Amino acid sequence: MENIETRGLALVNASINERSRDLMNKMRLYGMSEAFEECLQNNMEDITPDAMLYKLLTRESDYRNNLAIARLTRQANFRYNAYPEDIDFSRNRNLDRNLIERLISLDFVRDAQNIFITGPSGTGKSFIASALGHQACRAGIKTLYSNAAKLMGHMKLAKNNGTLEQEMRKVERCPLLILDDMFLVSLDAKERAILVEIIEDRHERKSIIVTSQLPVSSWYDAIGDPTVADAVLDRVIHSACQIELKGESMRKIKALKNSK
Repeated sequence: MENIETRGLALVNASINERSRDLMNKMRLYGMSEAFEECLQNNMEDITPDAMLYKLLTRESDYRNNLAIARLTRQANFRYNAYPEDIDFSRNRNLDRNLIERLISLDFVRDAQNIFITGPSGTGKSFIASALGHQACRAGIKTLYSNAAKLMGHMKLAKNNGTLEQEMRKVERCPLLILDDMFLVSLDAKERAILVEIIEDRHERKSIIVTSQLPVSSWYDAIGDPTVADAVLDRVIHSACQIELKGESMRKIKALKNSK
């Protein structure tokens, strides 16, 4: 009799557990459902109700957080799959570890400050910018990465199509904007006007990371119009942290190392 009752109770519990999993999945509580299944498989009969609830909620929270990070990373469209822990400090390229660690805290984004990363080709400007961008995504901060020339060209096309305001709003919604390879291609009059609008929208409100092969001292001439140069640089330089990389190309060093 006892065995029959025990088997009956087990069947009832199994049915309840199955319905619980179904409800979790229907409610898209996938992290919670996965944790619940693990508890059943591990036969965690001794776990207390409050401990079980905490485990389920924690797993669901982690699951949603990971989904959010993946979505932000995908939308950011980074050039490099780079993270702060991948930054190489072993090469002599004028890279201050303490400064980078401060930037990784992302206080510069919260304070709407800018970062300029300059240096010769291959010294790691884009990699460092992307690493900071990935860190921002990890923190739930919406980020946009773009090659500067491509973004200006895209915005110019949007202006011709009458959709510039819509495209500008997409940029404006991102607390962190990364403009890579700025001034690698000369700006025309329309692009200068668009750049001024982007800078004006973000001034003291949101952050920009700019990478460029040109030193900051050459940016005034690179912009190509004194009035625009004054408007742009006055709004970005005073609230900026500058990183000036030096040395040989990291790509060249890695290529030589791999060839040995």
